[in-house]
Amino acid sequence: MADAALEALDDVPWDRLESALEHHPAKEMRRALRRLALKGGAATEEDCCPLFDCFALGTGRVASVATAALPFVVALADDPGMGARTTLVELLASLSKVAAEAEPGLVDPGWHEAWRRQRPRFQALLADARPEVRREALPLAEGVGALLERWHAETEPTVRLPVLLALGTAAAGSADAGPVDRVRAVVTEVLRTDAPVMRVAAVHAWAAFDPQAPVRELDLLVNVLSDPSVRPLFEAIWYVPDVDGAFTREDVVSWTAHLFEGAPATALSFVVRLIGAARRMGDILLCRAALDEAWRLLVVRPSAAPALLPLAGALLAHPDDGVRYRAVHLLAVLGSRAAPYADGLAALLDDPGEAEFLEGTVGDHARWALTRIGDPRALPGLVERLYEPYRGQYSRGYVLGDPRLPEVEDVLTPLRAQAEALLPSVRKLLCDDGAGGPLTCCFLEVLTAWGRAAAPALPEVAALLNDARYSLAAVDALVAMGPAAASAEAAVRRCTVLDFPGNHRKVAWAAWRLGGDRDAALRLIGEAVLAEEEPFYGPVGLLGDFGPAAAPYADRVRHVMEHGGIWLRLRAAVTLWSITGEPEPSVSVLEEFLLPIADGGDSYGYFLDALRALARIGTVSPAARAALCTVRGSDRRLSTYRDYRAFLQDEEIRSAIDDVLALP
Repeated sequence: MADAALEALDDVPWDRLESALEHHPAKEMRRALRRLALKGGAATEEDCCPLFDCFALGTGRVASVATAALPFVVALADDPGMGARTTLVELLASLSKVAAEAEPGLVDPGWHEAWRRQRPRFQALLADARPEVRREALPLAEGVGALLERWHAETEPTVRLPVLLALGTAAAGSADAGPVDRVRAVVTEVLRTDAPVMRVAAVHAWAAFDPQAPVRELDLLVNVLSDPSVRPLFEAIWYVPDVDGAFTREDVVSWTAHLFEGAPATALSFVVRLIGAARRMGDILLCRAALDEAWRLLVVRPSAAPALLPLAGALLAHPDDGVRYRAVHLLAVLGSRAAPYADGLAALLDDPGEAEFLEGTVGDHARWALTRIGDPRALPGLVERLYEPYRGQYSRGYVLGDPRLPEVEDVLTPLRAQAEALLPSVRKLLCDDGAGGPLTCCFLEVLTAWGRAAAPALPEVAALLNDARYSLAAVDALVAMGPAAASAEAAVRRCTVLDFPGNHRKVAWAAWRLGGDRDAALRLIGEAVLAEEEPFYGPVGLLGDFGPAAAPYADRVRHVMEHGGIWLRLRAAVTLWSITGEPEPSVSVLEEFLLPIADGGDSYGYFLDALRALARIGTVSPAARAALCTVRGSDRRLSTYRDYRAFLQDEEIRSAIDDVLALP
């Protein structure tokens, strides 16, 4: 920055300006700008961090201090002797985006005029001698015309490609047909005459304003992306603003797959063809990338399963650990459908192969896949292997949405029929860990789900009743064991719980369930329901277990059903039916939780609870039946999860739908 500009910093009344964050006062902006200017050619991206902090882009505000600082940032970015020019241009692009997206009241009144005055210098940045500066300046180009001018002047491939992508985005935001037609002419010419990587970029640009373009150009995309000779060319030229480094061919595969979000059949064809090409040519990196996209498609589209299942099965013997890992996990989430590949999975039980950045080994996922199939070869050592990642620690590291190891309870809960074989290991670990073990709560949840089959674990569970961290979960497990746990009734009444009224009511309920005084428990719980006001209304759900004996509290339960929150209304509806034996009005309330899902809603937890309640009551209206048929026939995963849990929840919900539709 010129000395005169440096001196001008002191002429700005910084103390009278508003900053975006209180702990970054306006004078800090002056200090950050001065430090950068003095650094000059030695300035780095790291040196720009204080300046970014002062602008506080994450707040969504453009304060008056930003308006005052703008000309100085532009001057620094435009200075050929500045070492951090590209970072400063990125900052300008980010400021432009924040100002465009912010609520008007959050943008300083002088900002837009200050920005307008800098436009000539933005044009200079777009034509700068350094390609990386021109590339980072692309978001500063206003409209299709400026980008077309840049397109016709640009010769550097690493800038030409992002200009093409920017043209597509600009065309998508244009309300005029003329600019769109001009961009269409450009991408059409590139598709006809340019090099392979640029042709793929042209499809991406076209897709921004014509979502059907990738569908029409599927053959081109598959052929170029699966051509081994083209692979290194992606890293040579595929750059975009505000991203460090070039995109690899595999990055572009992922980006391209997202172009088909509105065309699931084409998306499936895309990944299937890429996997096939990768197998034929032995292209390991392409195979991994295509399997990742296959997984992301399958997690939202059940219809993808028939095409992907045999491909995953055929890859079980692949020499690459990462490919085997992905194939095995895909088979695991498909559950019983993977039964034809059980022998191949069993052969991998001791496979130590791993995939970079993903959790678990090939053998771990193969074992889980076999449990999902119901194959007994998964059982020996299963509990110990599930425990291993927790040994000496209380958590695991993974990324939601990626293939990962399932939670212990998600593996063991469905294995109630195998409880006899698995219980010795569960009991031993509960005993060895004692209170405070990393999986104590998980194991209690599993034992509760196993119900009466878990009765041999009575001593280990009862030993946890005196620890407030686990006592209520232990109570649930004991109640689930049924009459076999009756001997624990006195210990349950004495168990240690946090001093909260709701906990004591649950203990009274549990003691009754294990053979204690029903009338005393009913009075305690019923009086709480009568006495408590919104939003909690007392333990309404517990009253349902008492059936007609809770009739004195029916009116209060009805009131909760009509006036409580969503969670309470659902439980009160079940309780009212349990007390009165009458389907209405409970069924009508429960069906309120079904209809929104048919219209695309995603409150799947309430949906599942309502389905189970309707199955208990034994009746469903024609309108609800029609809604459930719509949901069952939809090609969407009935879950908001985007990892293996999506498959488990989807299976659970679809099974519950079938139970309700089977009602007379």
